[in-house]
Amino acid sequence: MSGFFLDKRLNGLKVYRVGGAVRDALLGWPVYDNDWVVVGATPREMQRRGFKPVGRDFPVFLHPDTAEEYALARTERKSGHGYSGFEVHASPEVTLEEDLGRRDLTINAMAEDAAGQLIDPFNAQQDLADRLLSHVSAAFSEDPLRVLRTARFLARYASRGFQIAAPTLELMTKVSESGELTHLAAERVWVETEKALGEPTPQAYFEALEQCKALPVWWPELDGGPLAQGLAAMATVPETGGLDMQICQAHWRYARLVSVLTDQQREALAERLKLPNAVARLAVQVALTQGYLSHWQHSYPAAESVLAWLNQLDAWRKPAQVEGQLALVALLVTDRLAVMLHRAWRDAAAISPRALVDRGLKGAEIGRALETQRQQAIAGCLADAGA
Repeated sequence: MSGFFLDKRLNGLKVYRVGGAVRDALLGWPVYDNDWVVVGATPREMQRRGFKPVGRDFPVFLHPDTAEEYALARTERKSGHGYSGFEVHASPEVTLEEDLGRRDLTINAMAEDAAGQLIDPFNAQQDLADRLLSHVSAAFSEDPLRVLRTARFLARYASRGFQIAAPTLELMTKVSESGELTHLAAERVWVETEKALGEPTPQAYFEALEQCKALPVWWPELDGGPLAQGLAAMATVPETGGLDMQICQAHWRYARLVSVLTDQQREALAERLKLPNAVARLAVQVALTQGYLSHWQHSYPAAESVLAWLNQLDAWRKPAQVEGQLALVALLVTDRLAVMLHRAWRDAAAISPRALVDRGLKGAEIGRALETQRQQAIAGCLADAGA
């Protein structure tokens, strides 16, 4: 319990570690964040002890020293559509079991007290042993976001043999067919999807959504055959360590997943999910690169074609974008072609606009001369590679 019971600010309070920290500790996963529930206290009591209130929907407080979240025990009642359509009731009378009972999956509905005693009112330990993702109660279906969350947890734990329990999958399907998923905010859908794409088995997320009929709601372009093709493509992405750090592995996986779609389909999906610009841009670049590669592997590339690819990548202003695509190229084509394209990029990028200015060129003349010299540099690399 990280010695939390020694914290003088918590003296006299009934405090429990809950949720993911308890679950992951039992699974042997590293625990990075703790969530706490306080039973029997009031907001005024928490503030008197120095805790800082955050949020408006329910009473959550930040510890003044650790900044960890301490939430007062609460219950929820469905009052509208979507994941935010709930009335929250928090009071000293709400029990720990009632608080745990409002959670989504049994494995997220465990608690641990100061003595290290596990509180497991919904038999989560058995579900862990059986490798099952099971809902806590029928209230699971009141929050459509739980469909995505359950699929995301499967993406995390499928490699350990977990599967979604049949009754839970049935509830997920009912939610999908009810129309409730349409009331989710696009930003929340993307947050869950982005997290799932960063998990060890991201394909399990989309397969689960397809199985429970959620895929056509938010990802209709992938429904059916394109999903299998996209998941196969998603299995191969560059290592992100040496690339643009704003583009993580999850974003590469998304870009590869949707690379099998048409430009119009990809754009429609990006608009529906309200994707961050960087993610949508990467998806366009990956599809562009794959389109060129499909030609170059069957017909030796021409200098004009390679230059057009680099221009469309905005290579001269944003070289990091080219480095990312070259990393993808190295995974998808022969070493010979990958090396040739890397050299062509290197030599073309070395052409200096300053040298052209020093020669007295001005305005549009500089642009035309740059195009010519870059194409010549690329042509030289192609000739050397073909020799």
